[in-house]
Amino acid sequence: MVKVSVIITTFNSMRFFPETLESVLKQTFSDIEVIIVDDGSSDGISDWITSVVDSRVVFHAQSNQGVSSARNTGIRLARGEYIAFLDGDDFWAPTKLEQQVRVLALEDEVGLVHTWLALMDEESRLTGRVMKPQSEGAIWEEIVESNMIACSSVMVRRSCLDVVGIFDSALIVAEDWDLWIRVAAVCRISVIKDPLVQYRIHPSSKSKRYPEMVEDFRTIIERAFQSVPYDYLPIRNRSYGRVNLCIAWKCIQAKEPDFKKADFFCQQAINHYPNLRFSREFISFSIANTLMQLVGMKSYVWCLSLFNTVRKIFSRNHALSPVGHSS
Repeated sequence: MVKVSVIITTFNSMRFFPETLESVLKQTFSDIEVIIVDDGSSDGISDWITSVVDSRVVFHAQSNQGVSSARNTGIRLARGEYIAFLDGDDFWAPTKLEQQVRVLALEDEVGLVHTWLALMDEESRLTGRVMKPQSEGAIWEEIVESNMIACSSVMVRRSCLDVVGIFDSALIVAEDWDLWIRVAAVCRISVIKDPLVQYRIHPSSKSKRYPEMVEDFRTIIERAFQSVPYDYLPIRNRSYGRVNLCIAWKCIQAKEPDFKKADFFCQQAINHYPNLRFSREFISFSIANTLMQLVGMKSYVWCLSLFNTVRKIFSRNHALSPVGHSS
């Protein structure tokens, strides 16, 4: 038996994967097994993995079935009391597992612990932005309204998954949000307020799948509210408002922005949750959407890059240095 099973899923992420794996093998907490699930890659990872000499590493290859299926494969193979997830292009700070194990060992009511994240771009450059979720404890009402937990930051008790189940492989988006909602319904959640994960931001590749996204979000929300007391139902409208705003963001962040659809989903968001118009997320979206249409994508990206550079300078003390990578 091992204390922690680390499940790394990968699909054609060989460009980043050696650093990802290195960040796990260099953890200060070493009572781990590392289960790598390759979801049908064609980038030569199965050949490369033979060069890894570490008895803690297990490699499993499967045909391409999606990230949820790959994570579920890892869960079925896992032997650990705790399970931690990592995408094949993200990195961990050396003490990430140690700090999370400490939380779960000391707080029996906590079923899941996650961390803050430092965001980086496709070239492994830190953007200067750190995602800082604050909510912890019994947070079902908060997480059902908006997902604030990134999968690469999560450590969860295996016993908790035995109760609530695993990832829904039928979902094409937000499969992690669906699982965290179920976990939060039965366990307390904890957050380590330190950016122990470097999380990679990619341009959206799902720009033509809006109908499927809408259906998946609807499935998740209706599942969450199917048996709650009547007093909780107003939260459902807020959930629909935020997921529509999320889709609007994806419309303008796609490689080929669709501003018409973005405006449609933005209006749907306000229809469901009128007060959302005063939120930071809505104001940020409105500014980004307007600038993209006024100055064009290239100029907007340049302005955003300049803004992120300035922000990086001011937040240098909070940024996480890449593991095995010089910035």
